Amino acid sequence: MILRDTLSGVLREPPPKVQPPEVEREVARAIPPSTAQAVVLTGVRRCGKSTLLAQLLRRAGASVSLNFEDTRLYGMGPQDFPTVLSLVDELPRSAAVGLDEVQEVPEWQRLVRALLDRRRMVLLTGSNASLLGRELGAKLTGRHLSFEVRPFDYSEYLDWARRLPGETSLREWLDLGGFPGYLRERNDNALRELLRDVIARDIASRHGLREIRHLLNLTLFLLANTGRPFSLQRLTRSLSIPTVGQTSHFVEYLQDAYLIMACPKFSPSFRSRVVAPPKYYAVDNGLRRANSPQGMPDLGHRLENAVFLELRARGASPAWAGEADRWECDFVTGNDAIQVCAELTEGNKARELAGLIRGAALPGARRRQSLVITIRQSDHLRIDGLPVTVIPAWK
Repeated sequence: MILRDTLSGVLREPPPKVQPPEVEREVARAIPPSTAQAVVLTGVRRCGKSTLLAQLLRRAGASVSLNFEDTRLYGMGPQDFPTVLSLVDELPRSAAVGLDEVQEVPEWQRLVRALLDRRRMVLLTGSNASLLGRELGAKLTGRHLSFEVRPFDYSEYLDWARRLPGETSLREWLDLGGFPGYLRERNDNALRELLRDVIARDIASRHGLREIRHLLNLTLFLLANTGRPFSLQRLTRSLSIPTVGQTSHFVEYLQDAYLIMACPKFSPSFRSRVVAPPKYYAVDNGLRRANSPQGMPDLGHRLENAVFLELRARGASPAWAGEADRWECDFVTGNDAIQVCAELTEGNKARELAGLIRGAALPGARRRQSLVITIRQSDHLRIDGLPVTVIPAWK
């Protein structure tokens, strides 16, 4: 058990100060200033969850917090919860409670539930989607609101860097990515260390993996090949992973740790969506670049990765569509068919627009808007009588 004085000292420390320049996160606008449900912030490590937690606690007024990665709290468990609760009971009734990286403490959901029963506003962060989902579902069904935090998007990068929207700043962001700590230091080794840290702490340690060579190879391969469909069988053969089942688990672990995100293939049939190979995208372009073995510039793939992340953040549920060696549309949503192309040229126009028109005509509630997203071009075209809008991503 941890001493009461130690817990009291940690609990009463003010939330860490936000390093300038301070950025108002887009996701914060959707989080209610007061709620009887636990506010859950999830996302990859070092994407700014702790900073956002500090901002929200400051917005809530009187507040206290516990960072479960604090070395003074090493070994904390359910035996310490009564002490924490008694210390919280001494605080004003309006004081909110923040719990940072809750997956580090076993049965943390019991503490959250007890705080909610005391009518405290509770905000917590975590870095493992599956773990949080299982434990929230088991103990806090209907008593939590979940919000995914990711590295800075383009608008947040502009706020942080004090830059104006345009081609130059877009290219910078597509290269640097949006991890706040990396943007301050501009050291690629920090992004490589971050990847190793996530694999070691959030995957290997949590799942008892003693050998991570195949997992690391799979991670680097998917980061280097974003936007390309891969079946589990193909990944297994290409990377000499012992079994397809092992590959399946590895992919699931990478998604749970928010490193990789899957984009399914569009199909009206549920079975076809499940069976068809998905495409995979990286949580951040800077992390992808710093850890990719490919040395050639790939502006088009970075732009496509960024568009996927933005669609996902907007709740658009993007899917890709196409037929092998015939046509392909990068993203299909309920409202839009989207082709991502760094530059639309006379050489690639026919291929890109043919896939776009096929994607727009796929079954849906209504005819989809046809968009080509580029680095700098603007245009309005008509293909087979259908309007196509060409727009730069920075707009």
